[in-house]
Parts: sequence; C-alpha cells; structure tokens
Amino acid sequence: MKYRNFGRTNWPISEIGYGMWGMAGWTESSDIQSAKSLDLAVENGVTFFDTAWGYGEGHSEELLGQLVRRHPSKKLYTASKIPPKNFQWPAKPEYAFEESYPTEHVIKYTEKTLKNLGLEQLDLMQFHTWDDGWSHREEWQRAVEDLKTSGKIAAMGISVNRWEPENGIKALKTGMLDIVQVIYNIFDQNPEDVLFPLCDELNIGVIARVPFDEGTLTGNITKETTFPEGDWRGTYFVPENLNSSVDHADALRPHIPEGMTMAEMALRFILMNKTVSTIIPGMRKERNVLANVATSDGKGLAVELHQELKKHRWDRTPTEWSQ
Repeated sequence: MKYRNFGRTNWPISEIGYGMWGMAGWTESSDIQSAKSLDLAVENGVTFFDTAWGYGEGHSEELLGQLVRRHPSKKLYTASKIPPKNFQWPAKPEYAFEESYPTEHVIKYTEKTLKNLGLEQLDLMQFHTWDDGWSHREEWQRAVEDLKTSGKIAAMGISVNRWEPENGIKALKTGMLDIVQVIYNIFDQNPEDVLFPLCDELNIGVIARVPFDEGTLTGNITKETTFPEGDWRGTYFVPENLNSSVDHADALRPHIPEGMTMAEMALRFILMNKTVSTIIPGMRKERNVLANVATSDGKGLAVELHQELKKHRWDRTPTEWSQ
C-alpha cells in the first residue's frame, strides 16, 4: 500500500481508502461479511475509512467504531458526515441554511457520530451536502472552530454534490475547511478544471468518491441489469441513465490492457492524479478488497492509455434521478 499526504492535516493516509455506504445503505449487506472485509482491508494497509450518519442512521458508524477497537495498535483514520437537517440529498439553492446546518444540528450530529463510534474524537467530519450560497454564513464557521477547539474533531471538510465539483469553491476559500470529497473517475473529470488546482493552491486534501460510477466502471452492469427492491441503485439507474452508462462503459472495453479488469483500470486512472489523496471504493466482499488494494503499487497506467482515457470524459448535469 502506498500512502499520500492528506492536505494540510499532514496525515499519511492510504491512497486506497474504504467507502462504507454499502454496509448500510444497500441491499444484501451483512455485518459479518462487512467486518471480515474491513479487517482484511486493515491487514492490507488501508488506514482511511469514510462513513456517515446517513448510512443506516448511524449503523455504518457503529461498524467503523468496532473496527477501530479490533485494531488498537494501528492508526486508522475515521471520517464521517453530518446529514442536513432537512435530510434532503443533494443540497439545492432553494434550501435555506437554517434548514440544513444550523449550529445546534451540527453539534448534535457530531456528538451522535462520536457515540456511535465509541470515540472521543473523530479525525474528519464533513458536511454531507453543500451549496455555496451558505459559504458566507458565520454560524457554520464558528461551529467548526468550536468542534476543533473542544477536541471533538481534528479536521473538517465538505462532500460536494454529484456533478457539481465547483459548488464548494467559495467554502474552500474561507480557509475553514481542510478536506473536500468529490466524485472523480474516468467519466467525471470535471474536478480537474477548477477544484483540483484550488486544492493544490490551498493544500486541501481530496477524497475521490464513486470511482466506479456506482458500478458502471466495473464493467459488470448491462442494459438488462436490475436491482433488488429497496436497493438505491434501482433509483439511480433509471432506463435513461442505465442505457447511456452501459454505452459509455462499452466504449472503454477495447482499451482495457490484457490481464486487467475495467475496475482496476478505473482505479489506476484516478491514482495517476497526484492531487487525489485517497480513493474510497465500496468493498463489501473480501475479493473486492484484495483486488482494489492491489492497485496501490505505484505503477499507475501507461501514459498512452491514460491519455486515451482522458478522451472518455463525460460531462453531466444533475437531474431528478442523479441524487
């Protein structure tokens, strides 16, 4: 496992991290299976784990707390997210700051997270949604200061909306945030335009989420794919999105090197970008853990292939189903 500096925190975190949404928000998740996969990740050098209260109303946080206690001799970096008070994802310009992140709500849910984790301090807390119309509000800035001063959190960040990587620039420029979490993958290359250069300038750590485009970039989704009732992916992969996503994935198949999977190629593409601090794929199954951590070998991709994949950028705008 290779490690990268996490922006101004100076934490050396694993460049392959662990996204824990699938351990509470998707069907067919099992706590026993989750614990085995999490332990395997730790054994293979993963040190960064990202969860949220919204993943099973704290259940995923509880799983992370248990993991930390099972590995007391290792420094595992814990990250979670505060849900908006109105529990609406993603944020929209018409949502008032008061119905999203008032001070008492920010404090309350940070304390809920700490209780779920069974820890006195969280390494990184993030606003789970964001709209830059809130950036000038002093309330959230004072709340962040208070959480740090009290020792409840060590660092603060934002998770920006799907396909809106620049809707957070103003917040980052306040100097109150240490980290940004953003969708970045072969298709979603927009963060390279404005967000990543700013992160380099301000020394802000970058968490790349959704590396497989919710599964499209694993190459395993077809136009006939269906999802179990209650599975979030069923509401995301509506026919309009499913068909287009499969077409874009199929266009990548001729470029996959011999002996490599599309998923491995997708991760290696992201690792080629040195602004990214860590990638957080979901890894519910042990075989996925082993496959994903194996990409952290410093080899990346051939320059020619990387340049070819840059041509597969797919600019999208939020819709009713993009969430």
